[in-house]
Amino acid sequence: MAYLSWSPDLDTGILEIDNQHKQIMDFINRLHDARQHADRLGVIAVVDDLVEYTLSHFAFEECLIEDAGYEFVRGHKKVHELFVRRVSGFHERLKKGEDISHELHSLLHRWLFSHIRHDDHAYVAAVRPQMKALTEEKAPEGWFSRSLKRFFG
Repeated sequence: MAYLSWSPDLDTGILEIDNQHKQIMDFINRLHDARQHADRLGVIAVVDDLVEYTLSHFAFEECLIEDAGYEFVRGHKKVHELFVRRVSGFHERLKKGEDISHELHSLLHRWLFSHIRHDDHAYVAAVRPQMKALTEEKAPEGWFSRSLKRFFG
């Protein structure tokens, strides 16, 4: 399986979300590199980082869509919960010594593109009108700045 590349059909038009998705794609590509070099410790490190970053991304995204009044926020959260549960299972198997890198890479590749193109694009119409107000609050105490700091340090 080759490197993942960003394509215009993945853009949500919400810069911060698109940048976070690109970061997740980068983690998946780093997983690919670690697999290619049979670097077990590298695979573990990338998976640890990917899990941590993805949890922060999901929390940020859920907060954003909730504040925008997206009507299907509960369903979107459920999709995230199911994904986290599935990846946690892979993570546990990896920690027990099982080589899950190919299987996990394949899942992440398919899931990321599908999730962005379907689930994430579905909330864009609700969120984009709210983004002007949210991003105008970039002051240190504004919603956008507080949320980025809370979820990404």
